[in-house]
Amino acid sequence: MPIHILDNKLVFPPVQEAEPDGLLAIGGDLSVERLLLAYRKGIFPWYEGRDILWWSPSPRFVLFPEELYVSKSMKQVLKNNTFSFTTNTAFKQVIHYCKETFRPGQDGTWITDEVENAYTRLHELGHAHSAEAWLDGELAGGLYGIKMGNVFFGESMFAHVSNASKFAFITLVQQLQAAGIQLIDCQVYTPHLESLGARMIEGDVFQQLLSQHIQ
Repeated sequence: MPIHILDNKLVFPPVQEAEPDGLLAIGGDLSVERLLLAYRKGIFPWYEGRDILWWSPSPRFVLFPEELYVSKSMKQVLKNNTFSFTTNTAFKQVIHYCKETFRPGQDGTWITDEVENAYTRLHELGHAHSAEAWLDGELAGGLYGIKMGNVFFGESMFAHVSNASKFAFITLVQQLQAAGIQLIDCQVYTPHLESLGARMIEGDVFQQLLSQHIQ
């Protein structure tokens, strides 16, 4: 099936037309309106070179907040108050550190200057959120993502200190669960998130959950 080429119209092809690897379309822009439409439909952007690629993989890697797994070692980190936790106090720092983080197996980063600017704008409008772990007054780790209805779409995380990103993620998930969030989209598989309770679900189930939990 040919890859869809997006133009200036704010439309996406049906997610069922994605390639086996999840690639759905190419092109378009990172306007606020397009990004919000994409997430509502379970689509997210990744850059490859100069091109914006839009993805909707099936199966989908997700975390149900009630299935969050906290290991004994992380329970001790939480109990010891090793880190302090905040949300939305250092969004620009968080996304910039995520951009600069080296990830084994990846050649460069998908977080381009355009992505950084686009998600910062989403944050300024109240759609994108960050979670921060602090150690001795310094930003030690964190993550950011998009909240729509009762769904949180995780985008990226970083850690400058061991366990900092895990602490930020665990604490954020606990707060999101208390606030009524029903689903956390982790997009694609990582062993790191699997160790915290994330698992694969079928794409049609994911779409049903989006319809149910995004107002």
